[in-house]
Amino acid sequence: MLKIRSKCITLALAFLSGLSAWPWLAWGQSYPSKPITLIIPFPPGGPTDVTGRVLAEKLSLALKQQVVVDNRAGASGNVGAVAAARSAPDGYTLFFATGGTHGINTSLYRNAGFDPIRDFAPVAWITVSPNIIVVHPSFPATTVKELIDLAKANPDKYSSAAPGQGSTPHMAGELFKRAAGIAIVHVPYKGSGPALNDVMGGHIPIMFDGIPSAMPHIRAGRLRALGVTSLQRVPTAPDIPTVAETLPGFEANGWFALFAPAGTPTEIVNKLNAEVNRILEQPDVKQRYAGLGAITVGGPPEKLRDQVKAEVERWAELIRATQMKVE
Repeated sequence: MLKIRSKCITLALAFLSGLSAWPWLAWGQSYPSKPITLIIPFPPGGPTDVTGRVLAEKLSLALKQQVVVDNRAGASGNVGAVAAARSAPDGYTLFFATGGTHGINTSLYRNAGFDPIRDFAPVAWITVSPNIIVVHPSFPATTVKELIDLAKANPDKYSSAAPGQGSTPHMAGELFKRAAGIAIVHVPYKGSGPALNDVMGGHIPIMFDGIPSAMPHIRAGRLRALGVTSLQRVPTAPDIPTVAETLPGFEANGWFALFAPAGTPTEIVNKLNAEVNRILEQPDVKQRYAGLGAITVGGPPEKLRDQVKAEVERWAELIRATQMKVE
């Protein structure tokens, strides 16, 4: 009799457990039933916006619901990240993160307003794209080695531009200076456009930038490329050497990824992850991202979680060493 009663209790508990999980399972199966908002933390037209809109377009088709882009710019992506982190964890607000928002800002800003690990559920790693060192065509250095030698012989004589304090190009520049043991004055700009104009105008000799905005000017001869910050050469510009060919092991890439607010049901995260991975395998998507100087990544949410943890630790160490802080 005791065995029968124990078995009945076990079956009842199992039934209740399944019953409590059923709404989440049903929700995941019916998701999405209305439009989804994708928060992009930078203004329209920039690399983050362009990359994010490719994903939004494809997700709309895959999910049969419109994915509406909401540009929430400000504080190097912090404004959009805070808005996304505070959204309902129901899968109807997603966040298009950058290496800045989810690798750099939490250490660079005294109060970024969010925690990239605690406040977000990783969905999928979208792309990785190297930064690039460019100079004015009249600049005497024509290689990375020549730039290092020139800077070592003239500490703090030269200045370099980057599109924003704490941006991945800025941090790539700081990492480069530290690795090379040189002193170059950093000049922050509000975006790639103004910075590129000043470099092309001869007002500032060096710039660290993303490939998409710099490449048209390189091809037109208005800028000279010295090196890319990936470990391997970029397929769309194989003639440009890597910085690692001069400084072995050097790597400082930008990257984009998709996140949901923490607490979003696992069934929804997994469904989004599966759809995004299918999208990233589409030849036209690979081609469009390659045109932006990016390589598609994909993989499970755990891969993205590991990436965020590694990036936060990496940049925190550099920020501590250089004593950089932004209010």
